[in-house]
Amino acid sequence: MKYRRTLAAGIFGLIASHPALSDDLALPGGKRLSLKAQLGQKLFFDANLSTPPGQSCSSCHDPNSAFTDPNKNQPTSNGVLATLKGNRNAPTVTYAAYTPPFHYDTTLRLFVGGQFLDGRASTLKDQAKGPFLNPVEMANPDKQTVVTKVREAEYAWMFDEVFGPGSLDHTRKAYDRIAAAIAAFERSPVFARFDSKYDYYLKGKVRLTPQEMRGLVVFESEKKGHCAACHPSRPSANGTPPLFTDHTYDNLGVPKNPDNPFYALPSKLNPDGPAFVDQGLGKQVGKFWENGKLKVPTLRNIALTAPYMHNGYFSTLRSVVDFYNTRDVRPTCWNELVTEAEAERLGCWPAPEVSQNVNRDELGDLGLSDREVDDLVAFLKTLTDGYQPE
Repeated sequence: MKYRRTLAAGIFGLIASHPALSDDLALPGGKRLSLKAQLGQKLFFDANLSTPPGQSCSSCHDPNSAFTDPNKNQPTSNGVLATLKGNRNAPTVTYAAYTPPFHYDTTLRLFVGGQFLDGRASTLKDQAKGPFLNPVEMANPDKQTVVTKVREAEYAWMFDEVFGPGSLDHTRKAYDRIAAAIAAFERSPVFARFDSKYDYYLKGKVRLTPQEMRGLVVFESEKKGHCAACHPSRPSANGTPPLFTDHTYDNLGVPKNPDNPFYALPSKLNPDGPAFVDQGLGKQVGKFWENGKLKVPTLRNIALTAPYMHNGYFSTLRSVVDFYNTRDVRPTCWNELVTEAEAERLGCWPAPEVSQNVNRDELGDLGLSDREVDDLVAFLKTLTDGYQPE
């Protein structure tokens, strides 16, 4: 078939004859990728794999925005079809490889792990299969369409090198291999650099500023922010640097976002219209006591990943911290569809999108002063990858 190359040339010979591969490895952490991860990188950035062409994985997971949507002016992501928008804010892919497979922890009595905000994909490989066929994302009608596009790509020869001869011959197996390659790229150091200022601080190589240090105290104190309860800030027992997530699910009481473009989609894609409610984990597992819960995100690179929350309700990191601090202190707004800016002006917060199962034990009335809020935000900014020690 068209995409095959002889194995006799060997991997290194083929790489040498395709200098574009090395050119693609300019991403931080991408200098020593396996051939499988290099293939995944090709797929990740290939905008021809949507229908019509024009959208890739990187369209909503841009490396310049910590692998989130680069468009910060709308709460959710565009699909390849200009009139269609997703219902959720695209989460970062950074450090996603450390998320355990989706499961129920009988000791914690909590659902843990999985990909997407509702855990509907157990692993990175499972997750990679979703966007290609999602009608409001890459909009391919079926797996065959995706596989055909890949067979015609300039990097198709790499599949035989990675998976063996004839690796794209059968649609189901080929689609599985496409996802496996993308997952291999997402497990690479490109997505888990561990080189923030806080990482250097933990190694004793830099000092935090007085404000950042005060923010760390607020972050970890059970009597202050208590953030580390869900976003652990210390290395794990096996020495892995802190991931700033416990991989569980929570309902934070986030309001509906009246600016969510998903509400205006055709009834075929959103039969509830403006009345749509994102039930999160509850819909995925079919249990009402999980309604409204969404995956606790990593806080690494949080300063780069606005807008915030599953529906992009909050535009700034400070407004998120303010919400955590005052959600249960301010009065409830008169209307559930009040924007962030209007809520701030009125000194209220709209009712939660899902009123069941709201976490009222660890947030909502933190009692932080304005300075402590600013200190906490300053600390969160130390979690951005790419810090250069002086």
